Amino acid sequence: MRIGDTWYRTIWPSENGLAVEIIDQTLLPHVLEIRQLRSIEDAAEAIRMMRVRGAPLIGATAAYGLALALREDDSIGVLEASCEVLTATRPTAVNLRWALDVMAREVVPRPEGERANAAWACAARICDDDVEISKRIGEHGLVELQKIAENKGGACVNILTHCNAGWLATVDWGTALAPIYMAHDSGLKVHVWVDETRPRNQGAALTAWELSSHGVPHDVIVDNAGGHLMQHGLVDLVITGTDRTTRRGDVCNKIGTYLKALAAHDNGVPFYVCLPSPTIDWSLADGVREIPIEERDGSEVSHLTGATPNGEVITVRVTPEGAAVANYAFDVTPRGLVTGLITERGVVAADAEAMAAAFPDHAKR
Repeated sequence: MRIGDTWYRTIWPSENGLAVEIIDQTLLPHVLEIRQLRSIEDAAEAIRMMRVRGAPLIGATAAYGLALALREDDSIGVLEASCEVLTATRPTAVNLRWALDVMAREVVPRPEGERANAAWACAARICDDDVEISKRIGEHGLVELQKIAENKGGACVNILTHCNAGWLATVDWGTALAPIYMAHDSGLKVHVWVDETRPRNQGAALTAWELSSHGVPHDVIVDNAGGHLMQHGLVDLVITGTDRTTRRGDVCNKIGTYLKALAAHDNGVPFYVCLPSPTIDWSLADGVREIPIEERDGSEVSHLTGATPNGEVITVRVTPEGAAVANYAFDVTPRGLVTGLITERGVVAADAEAMAAAFPDHAKR
């Protein structure tokens, strides 16, 4: 995607091939800074501190983190230890484990001395494949937006999003925002209601920044405004991403997604989830009971970061000093509230049979 006159991915090899470069998302939208990852420790820190975030991008970063580790020592022992380090950084997003499994299948059979180059090439393929998956999700989602626009006689399609599932959450294009970008580029009239998405404000900070950069009409709203907008007919559909989806179609996403799904269900608003196949956890059936929910540091709730009128970026506390804080990062939307899963292979019903039929090659593993 484009920032100003420059086209970017969210992660790419450095010019000298000795490091990987990322956009540090903790500084957006106030500062655009490119950060180099030179070791597995750098990659793990970037994932843990959410300098990179979004399930697909976490997976891509983990792949390159393993490749960086193997450049130092490509023994099986280092590979296994590195996978443990990276897996521990974020417990909810399944793409991380998926990417490391793909890397291991590619690298382990090779002799020492060949694993590092194989790992680097495999990480690059994971990134390229992610771009293609996101592009196809965008194409299939565009069809749904076109149907709604046609039913409205060409009037503007109003879309509600939650968290950031744009190109910053993937290697490029995004998941939930990909259909919106394609609709806008095709001349379809679209408008996006952007949930601020507390506690880290990924909607207000990242989604709004992306949409502004691309010229897509939008309004940032507080998280609790979505139900009101739906009651008054101001939302035509909700589109979110997902960090892990079970084989039966339960969707784990940023905390607050479940409440949007409930409001959509109550008001007859379609609720779609853009789902790359690597985000499906075929080992799990019941998302509410089986998906581990990450609990993050309470400072994400008790403090806010923003820019002052003179441009200085500061962090302030918004809770009473010493107040106890709970910070659950994700929730699970049961499959019965999901209108459809927009995947790279088309729109799929959120149930076990439909998902297995759409992805028989994955479901049998």
